[in-house]
Amino acid sequence: MGTHELVANSLFLDGLGGVAVVPTGPDFYARIKNDTTLGGTMVSLGGGHGGPGKHWEMHPAGEEILVILEGTPTVVFEHDDGREERTEACAGQAVIVPRGVWHRTDGPAGWKILYITYGAGTAHKQVVPS
Repeated sequence: MGTHELVANSLFLDGLGGVAVVPTGPDFYARIKNDTTLGGTMVSLGGGHGGPGKHWEMHPAGEEILVILEGTPTVVFEHDDGREERTEACAGQAVIVPRGVWHRTDGPAGWKILYITYGAGTAHKQVVPS
């Protein structure tokens, strides 16, 4: 019982009613990448410091829900032909990221998003400045 600070931890739902609490940090994705004890759905909190995100991500096994808690972030989707599509959202709205679509966040500082991610097989790649 108790509370868990979502800035310092991510929660993993195992699909069977259980939850694992995993500390975040700079090596978070490297630590969880091959951890088969964690369920497929991660709940985490993120915030924007302004400007474009430094990496794209893609979830091949499932969709992701971005619940906008504060601010007005922009979710950028990358199409197969390299074209970008931008969707601005505001507090109280949710954006559903389709399975297998590269995406990142952008926008002014001060936003917060609650991420609900079916993240098995998640991939990342660097944003290439234009």
